[in-house]
Formats: sequence, C-alpha cells, structure tokens
Amino acid sequence: MDTQVKTDIDSLRINGERLWDSLMELAQIGATPKGGVCRLTLTDLDKQGRDLVTRWAREAGMSVTIDQIGNGFMRRPGRNNSLPPIMTGSHIDTQPTGGKFDGNYGVLAGIEVVRTLNDHGIETEAPIEVAFWTNEEGSRFVPVMMGSGVFAKAFTLEHAYAATDTEGKTVKGELERIGYIGEQVPGDHPIGAYFETHIEQGPVLEDHDKTIGVVTGVLGIRWYDCTVTGMEAHAGPTPMALRKDALQVATHLMQEVVACAHRHPPHGRGTVGMVHVHPNSRNVIPGQVKFSIDLRNATDALCESMDQDIRAVAAKLSADTGLPIVIEQVSAYPAQVFHADCVDAVARAAAKLGYSNMPAVSGAGHDAVYMARLAPAGMVFIPCKDGISHNEIEDAKPEHITAGCNVLLHAMLERAGT
Repeated sequence: MDTQVKTDIDSLRINGERLWDSLMELAQIGATPKGGVCRLTLTDLDKQGRDLVTRWAREAGMSVTIDQIGNGFMRRPGRNNSLPPIMTGSHIDTQPTGGKFDGNYGVLAGIEVVRTLNDHGIETEAPIEVAFWTNEEGSRFVPVMMGSGVFAKAFTLEHAYAATDTEGKTVKGELERIGYIGEQVPGDHPIGAYFETHIEQGPVLEDHDKTIGVVTGVLGIRWYDCTVTGMEAHAGPTPMALRKDALQVATHLMQEVVACAHRHPPHGRGTVGMVHVHPNSRNVIPGQVKFSIDLRNATDALCESMDQDIRAVAAKLSADTGLPIVIEQVSAYPAQVFHADCVDAVARAAAKLGYSNMPAVSGAGHDAVYMARLAPAGMVFIPCKDGISHNEIEDAKPEHITAGCNVLLHAMLERAGT
C-alpha cells in the first residue's frame, strides 16, 4: 500500500447525516405516538423494515442472502472473495415500546460503512458483510437472540420454528407468510470477524463523559427462583417473637442479593425484579414469599462465586430464623469475553480518530455473543441519553451515532485489509 492510499484511508469518515436520515426513515415503520418504535419480529411491519433495509443494500451494490431462520446477509465483494467476510450487524426487530436505535443502529451503521467505501472507491481485500438477525429481542417469540442462536447451533432450527406467540402463530409460519424463509442452512456461512455497534443501553459512558465504549465482553447471567416458607397467622393476636414471617426473612435476603453484587466489583450485578407474597392480605402474616434473583458478572468464575455467596447467606439466614429457604437456578448464560484482536482494533480506531473512550462491558445480551463462539468478535458502544433503552424515549446524539460508525469503519478496515 503506498503512502497516499494510507493517508486517504486514515482520513476516511462516514456521512453522519446520511446515517441519521436512514435511522429516522426506518423508525417511521412502526412509529409510536411517543416517538418510539413497535416493530415486532416477523410481523407485517418487520417485513416492511426488512424490505427497506435490503433495498438500501442492493442500491449500494450488495448481494442479499436469506437463510432458513430469516437472517439476512448483505455482501460487498472484496478483492479476494475466497476469504471469509468481515461482518457487522445487529437486528431491526424492536420491543413493543422500543426506541429508534436499539439494534437498528448496528445494521444501518454497517450499510453506511459500505456506502462510504463506495463513495471513495475503496476496495477491501476480504468481503464486507452486514447482517440482520431474526428475533433478537424475544418480545414475540422465545428464545431471545433466536436467529444468531440458531446460526451458532446454540439450539436447533426445529426448536426455533416451533416457537409460538400469544396467538399460537409459529416462527416458521410467520417466516413463510412474510416471505423471509430462505434456503441457506443457518451456520453454513463463514465469518472472518464480527463487529457490532450499539447504544450502551446503560448510563456508564454518559456518566464518564466518554464517546466510545470499547467492549471487552458480555456479562454472564444466572437466574434463580427463591422461595421462603413461613406460617400464615393473624396480624393482631400473634406476638412478634412468635411469628414465622416469610416476608421479613425474604426482604433480608433480597438486600443480600444487592450486597452480593457489591462484594464482587466492579461488574457484579444483583437484582430482585419479581416478588409474589402469599396470601398477600393486609392483616395476615405472610406465609410464603417467592422472588426472582438475577446475578451477573464479567466471568463465569465470578458468577459462580456470587452463586456460592448468596447460597451461603441463605443457608445461614435459614438456620438463624428456622424458616426453610430454597434457591433454584432456572437459567444461566455464560459470560462472553470478546477476542483481543477485535477489542484492540476498536480501541485503536477510537484513539486514531480522537474520540474519548473507555473499556466497557455489556450487561445485556447481543447477537455478538453467539458470533463470538464462531469467530473473533468485538463491539462498539456509544452513549444513550440517561442510559435508557427498551423505551420509546430512547435517544442518542447524532455526533455519537457518527462517531460509533467511524470507529466501526476503521476497525472493519483493519481486519478486512485495504
């Protein structure tokens, strides 16, 4: 590569206004009165969104392949098309009260990368691909991250096809109905490296006044159901010393869930989000309390340490109070550490472009989690206003949208070769 070409590559920037306009146009499909988006997976609105995105891809000279679970792969050829593509992407389905950026930004940022390369006549050594994954949100069908999960063989195509919504409609039937059930077998599609650009969906970058989060990995998750059993009794005649109050013991343990997270910094998370009190009567001492526990941390070892911590606390609390406490794990998602080469590529791009940045972890799942099982992967975060996502008021600054896409462009070019 000669010096002039290298200088041109280093000075390359995306068209931020064009990217923003594309985001706003896509957001009109399923737009809500409060300024958000409701575009549930495999609905007519999802078809409209897919149709628009694939039209933009074809207009940018990309070929489009759809696989059997409806994942879309939009490809820009390279000089050496025998090389596995450098891929980016995300999803365009939303929550029922979703925002304009979650998922959508990652897909349209990829298309903007291709548009920018086209504008400047830049050819990459490896092909570039932009993916949109089916049913990342899981708001209509479960499991979440369905398309990327099937692609990565985390579960079978048949399992995904059989999933039903509240009206009994199946994934397979809805894919057929909207015309997005392709022929390619999920996973029969090489990937050289994968990058995903996303709003942070949390407040850390904004709190630290940083433009770019260099994502090192995704937190592991352990979900539990906890049951504390006491004895119902009349609130008036039963003296305090003779009560078996399940709620008082349960609330003590709920506080320990939060304390457990604090005992495992900096990425420990502990949440109680659901509580059921029996018999839930004003003048009856609660006889049983069931509640959820959500524990998260950056490595599986730390998740296991938190597991043992909260179980030990529960055992001591049960022994001290005489009330049985049962903690049952109901699901677990392993932590995912991203590939050092991709993480470093994001960090180098942010530094080269002069954007303030910091290491970050994702507390939420993304399609990049499954892609990291198949190829080197990394993520780029940008701030979102007040850290709010999965909400119609979700918002991001145009300059941050542009910055994240510029970082994506240069990280991908480093891997794809020019």
